[in-house]
Amino acid sequence: MRHTFAKSIVIASALGGVAAVATLSPAANWAQWRGPLRNGHSAETGLLKSWPADGPPLAWQANELGEGYSTPAVVGDRIFLVGSRGVEDEFVRCIDATGKPLWEQRIGAVGNPKQMPPYPGARSTTTVDGDALYALGSDGDLVRLDAATGKIVWKKQLRNDFGGKPGVWAYSESPLVDGDLVIATPGGDDATIVALDKATGDLVWKTPIAEMEAGYASAVKATLAGRPQYVQFLSKGLVGVDAATGELLWRYDRTAAGSMANIPTPVVQGDYIYSASGKVGGGLVKIVAKEGGGFEAEEVYFESQLPRAIGGSVQVGDYLYGAGGDSVMCVEFLTGDVVWRERSIGACGVCYADGMLYLHGENGDVALVEATPEEYREHGRFTPPNAPDRGKSKAWAYPVVADGKLYIFDWGTLWSFDVTAP
Repeated sequence: MRHTFAKSIVIASALGGVAAVATLSPAANWAQWRGPLRNGHSAETGLLKSWPADGPPLAWQANELGEGYSTPAVVGDRIFLVGSRGVEDEFVRCIDATGKPLWEQRIGAVGNPKQMPPYPGARSTTTVDGDALYALGSDGDLVRLDAATGKIVWKKQLRNDFGGKPGVWAYSESPLVDGDLVIATPGGDDATIVALDKATGDLVWKTPIAEMEAGYASAVKATLAGRPQYVQFLSKGLVGVDAATGELLWRYDRTAAGSMANIPTPVVQGDYIYSASGKVGGGLVKIVAKEGGGFEAEEVYFESQLPRAIGGSVQVGDYLYGAGGDSVMCVEFLTGDVVWRERSIGACGVCYADGMLYLHGENGDVALVEATPEEYREHGRFTPPNAPDRGKSKAWAYPVVADGKLYIFDWGTLWSFDVTAP
C-alpha cells in the first residue's frame, strides 16, 4: 500500500501570515499514523547505530502541548499533534521544528461525554495531505483543517451524522486519506465504515455491519487476492471492504473474540494480515478468492502469546517485531514461531528505521534495538528528561523517526532527539 502526499506545503508564518514553502524529501515525511505507508517504517537512513548512556542528543523539549496519546505528524518544518484539556476541549496544535507554537484549533469535546472510562484524552494522529490536515477527535469530531492556519474547512460528527457507536474508550482512529477519499470508522449498524469526499466531507459510500462498534485501530489499504481493499480491526473482528464500493468482502473474528480493546493496526504483507489484541493473542490470515466469487480469510496460525501490546508491531523482511505483555519479541511472520523473546523495557510502542527498532516503553523509557532475528541486541536505553506526571496512565504514544529526529510524546510533552549519525 502506498499513499501519495504532496512534496511541498505552504505554511503561513506565525509572525504575520507571510507564506513560506517547506520542501520535503520522502524520507523526511511522517505525515500520518505509523508513517508514510502506515506500517511503522521510516525511510530515514544515516542514523546512529548506538546511543550513549544518557541517550541521543536532545534537540529540544516542548511542554504543555495537550494531554492524551497522539503521535506527531511531521511535514517539512511543521509538527502537528492532537491534544486535550480536561473533558471539554480537544484540539489540533501546530508547532515548528523548534517546538515553538504556531496555531491551535479546537475540534470538539473529549470522547464519551460523561468520562466514565479511565484514561480520557486525545488519541488520534493527524493526517496531512498537501495543504489539508485531517483529524478525528475522541468524541467523533472528524475535521478537515487548513494546514497553514488551522481553519476548519469542513466537519462531521461520527456519532450524530452516521449513527456511530464507539467503544468504551471513545474514538481512537487516525483518518486514512486515499486518493480523493477519507476513510473513517463510525461503528454502529448502518455506517460502520465510511468513505467521504476529502474536499467536501460528503458521503461517498458506507459499509453496514450489524452489531459492530468501532475498535481502536486505524484502517490500512492493501490489494488482497487481486482486489484493492481497506482493512480495519473492529470491536468483534478484522474485516476487509472493497475500496471502490465499501462492500464487506470477508471477516475474521478470532483475534477479537472476548477482547474489549482491539488496538494494534493490522500488519499487511502480500495477501497476509497479522492482527492481535492484548487479552486474546495474535494470528495470521491469508485472504483468498473463492471459486465462484467472494473472498475468505484462511487462518494460518493463532497463538495467545504472540506480539499483542498496544504499541503494535512492524514487519522487517521475514520477521515480525513487537511486544507481548511484558517482553519484546521477534517472530517468523509466516509461521508464528518465536525466534527470540526479551523482557527489555516490557510492553512498548515500536517503529523501524535504518536497520533499527525504536521502542517507547509504557513505563516511559526509550530503547534502540537491532532488527535482527539472530538475537536480542540492544544498543541504548534512556529515560527522557523532565517527564510529565501522567498519573495512573501509561506512555502509550508511539515513537516517530523523521528528518533525522526521534520524536517521543508523553502526556503533553514532546521531545526531539537528534539521531543522525556524524
